[in-house]
This record gives sequence, structure tokens and C-alpha cells, in this order.
Amino acid sequence: MAMKPAGKFVLILLILGVIIGGLMFARSKRDVLAPKGNVAGSGDIPKGVFGKVKKSDKVAIGVVTWGGYAGGQYYNRGFNINQSSKYLTDQGIKVEFKIIDDFKQSRDAFLADEVNFLWGTVDAITTEISGLIKQSGGIKIAFQADWSQGGDAFVVGPGISTVTDLIGKKVAFAEMTPSHTFLLYALDASDLQISDIQTVVVADAIEAAKLFREGQVDAAVVWSPDDEDCVKKVSGSKILMSTKDAPFIIPDVFMVKTTYLQANREVVKKVMRGFFIGAAEINSSDQTKRAAAQVLSNGFGADFDEAFCYNAINNARLCTFQDNMQFFGLESHSGMTGERIYNRMAKVYKSINYIRDPVPTWSEITDVSLLQELQGEFASDVQQAAQPKQAYTAPSKQDYTKEAVTTKAIRVTFATGSAELSENAKEIIRYKFEDIALASANRIRIEGNTDNTGSRATNISLSKKRANSCKSFLVNELSIDPNRIIVKGNGPDNPVADNDTDKGRGKNRRVDFMLLGD
Repeated sequence: MAMKPAGKFVLILLILGVIIGGLMFARSKRDVLAPKGNVAGSGDIPKGVFGKVKKSDKVAIGVVTWGGYAGGQYYNRGFNINQSSKYLTDQGIKVEFKIIDDFKQSRDAFLADEVNFLWGTVDAITTEISGLIKQSGGIKIAFQADWSQGGDAFVVGPGISTVTDLIGKKVAFAEMTPSHTFLLYALDASDLQISDIQTVVVADAIEAAKLFREGQVDAAVVWSPDDEDCVKKVSGSKILMSTKDAPFIIPDVFMVKTTYLQANREVVKKVMRGFFIGAAEINSSDQTKRAAAQVLSNGFGADFDEAFCYNAINNARLCTFQDNMQFFGLESHSGMTGERIYNRMAKVYKSINYIRDPVPTWSEITDVSLLQELQGEFASDVQQAAQPKQAYTAPSKQDYTKEAVTTKAIRVTFATGSAELSENAKEIIRYKFEDIALASANRIRIEGNTDNTGSRATNISLSKKRANSCKSFLVNELSIDPNRIIVKGNGPDNPVADNDTDKGRGKNRRVDFMLLGD
């Protein structure tokens, strides 16, 4: 029997429906069975598996090619959204890490909501935070990812053995970055100002290293492993200091917009949880660290092999939950806190006219409530312990005569014939040296000095007693390891001015606080 036209049309629709349905089933089957990708998350999750991505379930984190973020990247098993991700399987969120090495582009991406979390360092955030708040409506620092502990370094050419030797020399660095902070720290530890050197401002630490290798500058603040490359290629050069010597001046943190935090509190908490778990696992196992290095190598690209990435992770302290509790002042300890660094660098950058707008307070740009909510989960986890304080052996004979990398002369007034520190003298030491001592890991040598009034033997004895009083203050009130400190009394033997005038004698009555190199 012949089929009517309407019936033919219906039949055609049915056939097409079967074909389309079959194709959709086949695509769905292929998506489910698709390879998960390698440990680095080589591909995105196929859209057919999870359906439409909700705004609060997908997180983009803006990063640079730096090993300190390995905790989160390892936990995610890669930089892209992938089926192996612990963020996906354990936290139920889809996370991707977007590498944006250009500083301005990274900030533009954050303001345009192309990334939800943005990296920064607390020292340098002081120079940009007011502008970011104006453009975004509000910023909150959520957590600390790492401390630079070797990732930033000071390379110097022949004939430069101390920071003081940099006077009048050309020094390359990137402005308002961790490199700038490190330079300012080194100068301050030697009683120098930025005006004492010839500044050569560059775009980034890579450019600084290039100028140093080309012989266009005498010194440069660079990233590791460019420091080692510079030393290999410039005869007579060396690494003067690195953030292994000053491990508590450059902390990396992640910030979010206030509006994003308000709308996605649980998501932010999950991101933090993943970073803490990943960091603890990497810190606790070399095998895991090597797996994390492979994740970074795959994510950074062909120019970054596993050995490079393993070294990059070793040049940072990946911060655990307990590190964060100390950093944000939620647990008392004798080390450096984020607020201390933030307040100090705000003053420093203001003093050299890099900050003109009012800087918000630390409490205005941080939110510790999520850390407090995670406390019950992580407080008893041994792997989440904070970085232990460095232990020092008793000083060697060489430490008493070793050339100091930095020397900061502090005028501390004592009563005639007395070695007792007054409260005013203690405040002077706190103001001028406490942050330097807490930020560094170097041995400290304290040298007492006098003018030439009285006998040499009496002055040597008195100068040593006064240096010992300063040591006792550092040990008892700043919790500095006593084995870290060497005490020496020079008496009148090391004048810095003429003893023939009252002014000159006043300059000679001083205590020198020195940081020793390796």
C-alpha cells in the first residue's frame, strides 16, 4: 500500500531521530572512554561528561612560571581541568591554572574575571593594592602559597664581596617586584639608600640577568636558576645573597575579589584545602616532589624540564595550613608575619615615592575566617605543621673574622662604664635591626666599638660586654637562636671617624650588627 506524503514525512523524522540519537550516544560513549591525560592534565575534561559548568564550580587561577604554586598544581594533577584532578574527585570543583607571566596582563585578566584567583607577593602588593581595590571594588588575600627561599638572588661581578661594595655601581632590577624588595632589604641591612647605587630598571628579572651576562651592569637581582647561569658565564662573578639567606621577606599569596569571595566561600575554601594538602604531600616526600616537578614541567612547556622544575620547588617553602596560621597571626610565634612585612614595605615604598595613595590596613585586605573554619580539619595533621625553625651549631673560629656581607652600624647609648641596655636602646635595636634579623637566616656577628678615651684593655672589655648585652636582647626578647650570634669586642681598634672631635668619638661609640655569608 502506498504511503501518504504526511506518513512519509513522519517516517523520515523518525529515521533522522534514530541517526542523531545514535550519533549523540556514540559521542557520549567516546567522551566517557577518552584517555584521562597524563599526570599533568594534558587535556580539558570533555564537555559531554559533566554537562554545563556552573559559575561557582569552575575556578581559574592566575599564576606565573614559579615553583611555589606546586601545591595546588600537583593536587590538581595538572594545569588544565582533567579527570585525574583531586580538586575534581575530592572537592567537586573544576580548576585550571592559567600562566600569565606578563604582570599587567595578569592584573587585567583578574579585573576582567578571566581568572578568579591572582598571585601576588605581600611585599610588592603594597604598591598596587589601592589601585586594584579602586578598579575591582574590593580585594581579599585568602591564603599564602609559599615563601621564596632561593628563588631570588643577587649576582655580582668581580671585586664585589659585600653590599657596601655596590656603592656607585650599576645594579639591574625590576621595579615594584620581589627583586626590588630584595634589593631594598640588602641595602637597608648595610645602612645604604637606593641613591647610593646606579639603578638600572628593567622589565623583569630575566632582563636583569641578560644585562649582567652582557657586562652592562655590575650586579643584578635575578631569578633562579638564572643566578647559576650568570655565575657560569661571567668570569669572577658570584652569588652575593639569595632568599636562602633571607627566607622570610618574599611571601607569595593568592587574592580574590571581595564579591567573588562573598558568592563562593565554599569554593575558595576548597581551593585553599587543595593547596595545603598538595604542599604537605610534596614537603613530606621526595618522590611526590618529583611527581610535582613533572606536573610543572608539563604545565610550563618544553623549555622547562623536570630537573628545572624540581629545583624550582626546592627554592620555595610550600606553605601548609600551619604556616598560614602563623603568617596571618592566628597563632603566636617569633617569626615574620604577613602584616609585619606589609606594614614595613608600605613605609619603605612610600619613603621612595612608589606609593602615593593611602594604603589600606592589613585587616582590610585579608579574610582569615576561612582559615579559622579549616582549623578543626587540619590542626592535628602532622604533615600540616609549620616550617621548623633553623637550628644552628656553635660558631666556628672563622666566624669571628669572616668578612660580613652586610654591616649595619647602630648608635646605642650606654651610661658611662655600663653595659646595660636602656629601654630606649632596646627600641633602637628593634627599629633598626629586628626585621632584618627575623627575615634572614645568616649568622649574626655583633661587634662592640668604643672611642679611644681610656685604656685600650678597658675599652675592649667594655665593648665586648656591650655587644653581649645586645646578644642577650636578641635571644631573650626576639627569640634568636644564641648559637646564631657571634660576639666580638673591638674596643677602639675599629674607628669609623676621627677621635679628635666629639662628633667623631660619638660615631665610634657604636655597635655593628653584621650578617655573615656562607
